[in-house]
Order: sequence, then C-alpha cells, then structure tokens
Amino acid sequence: MQLAQHYQSHINTLNQRVAEICAREGLSGLAIHSGQPHRQFLDDIDYPFKVNPHFKAWVPLLETPHCWLLVNGRDKPVLIFYRPEDFWHKVTDLPQSFWCDSFDIRILTKADKVADLLPVAEGRWAYIGEHLEVASVLGFNNCNPEAVMSYMHFYRACKTDYELECMRQANRIAVKGHRAAKNAFYSGASEFEIQQQYLSAIVQGENQVPYGNIIALNQNAAILHYTALEHESPQQRLSFLIDAGASFHGYAADISRTHAFEKNRFHDLIQAMNQLQLQLIEHLRPGKRYTELHLLAHQQLATLLLEAGLAKGSQETLLEQGITRAFFPHGLGHMLGLQVHDVGGFFNDERGTHVAPPEEHPFLRCTRTMAPGHVVTIEPGLYFIDSLLAPLKQDGRKALVDWDLIASLRPFGGIRIEDNVIIHAHGNENMTRESGLID
Repeated sequence: MQLAQHYQSHINTLNQRVAEICAREGLSGLAIHSGQPHRQFLDDIDYPFKVNPHFKAWVPLLETPHCWLLVNGRDKPVLIFYRPEDFWHKVTDLPQSFWCDSFDIRILTKADKVADLLPVAEGRWAYIGEHLEVASVLGFNNCNPEAVMSYMHFYRACKTDYELECMRQANRIAVKGHRAAKNAFYSGASEFEIQQQYLSAIVQGENQVPYGNIIALNQNAAILHYTALEHESPQQRLSFLIDAGASFHGYAADISRTHAFEKNRFHDLIQAMNQLQLQLIEHLRPGKRYTELHLLAHQQLATLLLEAGLAKGSQETLLEQGITRAFFPHGLGHMLGLQVHDVGGFFNDERGTHVAPPEEHPFLRCTRTMAPGHVVTIEPGLYFIDSLLAPLKQDGRKALVDWDLIASLRPFGGIRIEDNVIIHAHGNENMTRESGLID
C-alpha cells in the first residue's frame, strides 16, 4: 500500500523536526498528549472527543483519549496506549496496523497511573496539549513553549508524501458525498435529508467529519456558516450550496459546490465563478504570497460583476469603493491538513512572525508565501447578503449596482466553489478535480 510505504519517511521527517527544535531550546523531548474527554455541564455524558492535532500528526488514533507520545528525535518514539479494563464501553483494540512498527508501544490501563510511564523526572521535557492542569500534576513545568509551537506549526504546512496521500484519500471520500448530495438536491430532498445522504455516502458520522457541513438551499446559501438544516423541503427549489468534507487518518478535505435547480441566470453565474476559480488556481505557485491571490480574486470578481450586469463602472472603481467586498466578504481560502483551518497560515518564518491580512480584508485566513508541499483551499464566493448590500444602497455607491437584478437573484442566496490544491515545485495538483468532482 502506497500509504504504508510513505509512513516511515513521514516519521523520520517528524523526528528530524523534533530533534532540531529540542536541541535549539535545550529540551529533552516532547510529551504529546492525545487529550481527554470533556464532561458536559451537570451531566454524566462527555462531549465528542477531539484528538490533539499534534498527536494525530504521528499516529492515526483519533478516538482514543489518555494516550501519550514521547518523542525526542533520536530514540524510537514511545506510544503510551490507553486500554482500560471497562465493561461499560467498547475498549479500543490493541493497534495492529502499518504504523505500529514505528513505535515502542506501552499499554496504560489506568489513566491516573500514567506518571509511572512518563520521563518527567529524567530531564527537561515539554508538554504539548490542552490539559495544562494534568500537565502540572504530572510535573511538567514547560507547557506548549511558544518557540516549539511556532516551529512545528510553520513546518507542518509542508506536507510529507504520507500526508499528501491521506489528503488525496480524504478528497476521494468527500467527492462521493458531494455526488450523493447533488443527486439528493435534484430529487427533492430537504437540507436534513441531503445531509444524511451525504454522511451515508462517505460512511462517516457527524463527529467524524472534520467540520459541521453546510447544506443550504435557496436563500440560506447567503449565510456563510449555515448549519441549521431545515427538515422540510422548500416549496420552490432554486439553488443548493454545499460546503462539506471528509477525514482520512485525521487529515481533512474541505470542498464546496453550488448548484442551480434550473438553467437560468444564476446557473450562468455559477459557471462564471467556476472559471474564475480555475483561473486563480493557475496563478498559485511557489514564491507567491497568498495575499496576492486574494487581491487578484477581487480584481477578477469586479470584472465578472461588470460582465454579468450586477455592477456598473470600472474595475478600479468597484475595488476602490468596496463593492466587491460586499459580494465576497470572506477570504479566498486557507491552509488545509490536520485541521480544516490549519495552523501557520499567517507565519512568515519558523519563529512565528505574524503577517496580518490587509486592513480592508480582515477575514483572510492565510497570508503566507507559498512553497512546495503546501496544501490550500481556493474558494472564491459571490453572495447576495442583505446586511452587506444595504450600506451600498444608502450612500453614493447606489448607482454602481443594478438593484433590480440583485432583487431577482437574492432568493438564490449565493455561490461558493472550493477545491483543495497541492502546490508542487512545477505545477499544482487539484485533488478535488482529480478525484472526479467537476461541478
């Protein structure tokens, strides 16, 4: 299996990074905690467990709390695997997979006895995780040191071959769901029913997908993070926006598509936005700062608004007057990997030097200079959002917009087209399109 072939090289890369930063910071090693469940307030039920992303970077154990990794970059990594004696719940089986030979696996049967297996007293180990109170009790005095976190987050953006293969697989899985959701839309399903058919097609539950799916019909597509999911089908079917992903070994896919129920002016806008998105991807290359691509997206959107008759004037005027920002208020995309909005998107270097987005584009999630191995989303949008369009109607910009056309398109909500793209030294790999999702 290609995945297994790449895995040891992936571990070697992670070990090299740990060795480098530990030597630089005078650390003996890193104790990476998978995490532990959070109890719901006034209840005896836990919230769904979400593993520490730093932990799942090493091992694809996503649903097992109270595990630990001990890594120093020199010795074979140690996995402390939590397997309690429990007749109330299903106990996780002992790992027997392609990745097991890369670790010295030690079994922990009681979470509060982990101190017996930790090397805290043997040197200067740093704790990596969210449960600082646990770290304190166990004797860790150095928790999530900033220099270590910045270093790891900066280099985490450069994916190994193993990680890229995981993300290709996540895209293939998500594409199955998108096809099922599209068919459900045209068959008359409600938002809730579309969601269920999506999850069934990818064989993942709501707690396994990397984020809450956006399944929006008609005007709901104008709500950028719409997750309400109406159970009744609308009387008139106009449009469908889906922003939904999938996970594979802890790595995320994040894909969006918009569909018109009939071939009409909104359908033509979708086709135009699709071409705009593909043109932006062609401009994506190593050495280019992501901010430049975002600004180019607004230039191209200004041209599209003029050609579609939604706006009047010149491209320069629409940009200067903030017209494009009213139609496209979010960022062009973000880094993608172990997390949907992956870390390091604002970093200029391994010290974590922050590069802020332009003041007029505060919601841009990535300002980084692109490099081979980076994975990003490209997701331009065009929406009819009342609260953003209203100010244009109240000042001197009113004449720059065709309000009658806006009124006719408002019930359709909006458009977003999103692909997951790997940047290579000599070209891009559009994982989403290459997995078979074209429209």
